[in-house]
Amino acid sequence: MHDLDLKTLRLLVAVCDHGNIKHAAAQEHIEPSAISKRVAQLEHQLGAPLLVRGRRGVVPTPAGIALLEHARTLLFTMARIESDVAAFAGGIRGQVRLVASASAIAESLLDDVAAFMREPAHRDIKVDIEERFSRDLVRMVREGSASLGVCWDRIGFEGLQHRPYRRDELAVAVHADHPLARKRRLRFEQTLDFEHVGLPPATGVHTMLHRAAARAGRTLSYRVVVSNFDAALRVVSANLGISVIPRQVSLAYVPTGSVKVIPLDETWARRRFAICYREAADLQPAAAKMVEFLVKKGEAEDA
Repeated sequence: MHDLDLKTLRLLVAVCDHGNIKHAAAQEHIEPSAISKRVAQLEHQLGAPLLVRGRRGVVPTPAGIALLEHARTLLFTMARIESDVAAFAGGIRGQVRLVASASAIAESLLDDVAAFMREPAHRDIKVDIEERFSRDLVRMVREGSASLGVCWDRIGFEGLQHRPYRRDELAVAVHADHPLARKRRLRFEQTLDFEHVGLPPATGVHTMLHRAAARAGRTLSYRVVVSNFDAALRVVSANLGISVIPRQVSLAYVPTGSVKVIPLDETWARRRFAICYREAADLQPAAAKMVEFLVKKGEAEDA
């Protein structure tokens, strides 16, 4: 197959967005016949019809829908490349792509990165932050698609360098009317008699809790599985289950009175995050500055 032409893909997206070749042509400042010719050539190249033409306009075929999804992703990526390179040409001295676990993002990381970017010396540094499962972010840092990763320090870093960041503590969030709400501290085993609100299997918290349940000779029963801690707290607030979550994340819900947060009396409930990267000597100056800034935040917390 010959290389796909980006301009043709852009025109195809415009046609599908408008549902009309004439309107797409007006937007792209090109003749409708030129768009029709390009689309026909693309259909011939791919060996499949991409559009169904009718009196009221056009709609994508199943093959067209499949191509459209990839075309949007590709065009977004190309626009991002152009923007990033232009940013460096305009004087930005650095860019950091940071990937982090849900726990790290839900707690202090975003505030710490914001504080880093507010410093006058860092005003020309651009930062991208993306949430990933711990095992995925370690792979991305190792492969070089991310500069830095932040996750729980008990993950297997597999050759990556890492430095300590902040600490966190897991607690049990329960509805104010729940039978456990009167407890001042809880052992994890005490929670296993009740239905939990959990996170997806690929998360570090999910794995940790299942291992703890197995050590107690028990299993976890889930009422609901959600994608993040905020959603878990909403379900707890509705009195549909209990949830083990980072204590700091739960603090916003405590003033409402509907959720009570009970410390978890387990050594494994006290965790530490780490910042990982490939080689300190290979870090771009902006990434190296961010590492030092975040490490100092962790040291200040320990002081």
